[in-house]
Amino acid sequence: MADRILRVVLADDHPVVRDGLASLLGSVPGVEVVGTAATGRGAVRAAVTLRPHVAVLDVQMPDLDGVGAAREIARAAPDVAVLMLTMFDDDDSVLAAMRAGALGYVLKGASQQEIVRAIHAVAGGEAILGPGVARLVLARLTAPQARADPFPELTPREREVLGLLAAGLPTTTIGARLGLAPKTVTNHASAIFTKLQVGSRAEAVERARRAGLG
Repeated sequence: MADRILRVVLADDHPVVRDGLASLLGSVPGVEVVGTAATGRGAVRAAVTLRPHVAVLDVQMPDLDGVGAAREIARAAPDVAVLMLTMFDDDDSVLAAMRAGALGYVLKGASQQEIVRAIHAVAGGEAILGPGVARLVLARLTAPQARADPFPELTPREREVLGLLAAGLPTTTIGARLGLAPKTVTNHASAIFTKLQVGSRAEAVERARRAGLG
């Protein structure tokens, strides 16, 4: 990849982070930011229409989170490599992203050199984890096996919301408990219904309770 310009799409719902990263990468020889997005669905559209070499995604984004966006990009634009660049360093988020098709996972505290190296790595088809993330995954892989996660497709936040739905709490109460706006809770619930392929809250609650939640 060294002999051609790497085309990159950036997706982050925080304008300061998104613009700062675009400026940073724009100063790197051999890298061109060809598009940005503020939502997960916007990231998927950019990946499909602009066909970058790499899509750099945050985990937490409106309307479709980074894990869901990675899954859609893997389906609709499989030649686009996905790199997660996020503040979320819990192993559930990491493993969910990798299952969704992301090749790399780097924390936002990484240096410019680490981020650029990760972009080049995933563009070349290599899997790469930031140092702190690699330690988390290694610890997870070497830990005694726990009970299988009944909903591996959900993010940690979505599992929290599903558990509270299964406990019978209303949207406003869930929002207050998790420090989220009711609209955000509703968005999480919609994502849960889509991922679990259920048509209603009642169906989601029934599945959650069968799995021991609530």
